[in-house]
Amino acid sequence: MATYEYQCAECGSFEYHTAIGTAPSVGTCPVCGREARRIFSPPSLVRTPPALASALQREEASRDNPAVVTKTPPRPHRPREPHPALAHLPRP
Repeated sequence: MATYEYQCAECGSFEYHTAIGTAPSVGTCPVCGREARRIFSPPSLVRTPPALASALQREEASRDNPAVVTKTPPRPHRPREPHPALAHLPRP
């Protein structure tokens, strides 16, 4: 099964799954029933994980509209606890 993409003038794009080479050049929109023309898009050979996709989208958006920092964030206060492995070492 191959995935073909169609573009409806009213509803936008949608996908159609059929055998390779059997997709018509004009399809029917599943939402409004109007004719939709087939559009050619690159094949999806590797799926991008959702976390990486959102990070790439944020990075691309920050090119044109970067977040401006006016001051450094406050440092969180955490009491230092000795590491358990160091408890058995001799003290001076």
